Amino acid sequence: MEEGKIYHVYTKSIAGFKIFLNDADYRRILKLLRFYQFNPKIKFSYYERLKNKIKNYYNQSKSKNPLVNIIAYCIMPTHIHLVLEELSEMGISEYMRKVLDSYTRYFNKKIKRKGPLWEGRIKKVPVLSDEQLLHLTRYVHLNPTSAGLVEKPEDWKYSSYREYIGLEDKRICIINKFFDFSKKEYKKFVEDRIDYQRSLEIIKHLILEDL
Repeated sequence: MEEGKIYHVYTKSIAGFKIFLNDADYRRILKLLRFYQFNPKIKFSYYERLKNKIKNYYNQSKSKNPLVNIIAYCIMPTHIHLVLEELSEMGISEYMRKVLDSYTRYFNKKIKRKGPLWEGRIKKVPVLSDEQLLHLTRYVHLNPTSAGLVEKPEDWKYSSYREYIGLEDKRICIINKFFDFSKKEYKKFVEDRIDYQRSLEIIKHLILEDL
């Protein structure tokens, strides 16, 4: 793993405001995460309106000036966890600005509100070893079970866990570049710690420092 390139990125809504209200909202943020990692020169809303006319634009953008690779993610009702590889200088900051601004415009228009949606600056913690990276993905993927939203992490549709264990083929994440495990091995690695992570809030402190 190249030092200084991988980060746990975390951001949450103002005052714990629920910002993902239904499946359409979750799908919207997932589309934004996928779209803006390649640093397109147009807004997502414009792309959505014209995507049938510019259907090759997205694929053509991939090789030009990517900002980040997505290693893992989990979208929760009030916050987002991302594990990102930064590919260009200030790439994460630019990527998150575009994603969060775009979702804010979408959500505010939807519920007819004004003003900021996200609380302060994003939190960005460097990942210092391959082992820490592996354990971090487990922490991220167990967020829905720790919060009591589902019994098993594969029941939560809005994280990369289902992609990791082969239940979905969204191809959002770069996995093989960083990990060498079977889908069965990873599933056991994660699910062996469901109860442990539920009971120990200190894990959040140890992994996320002061988030």
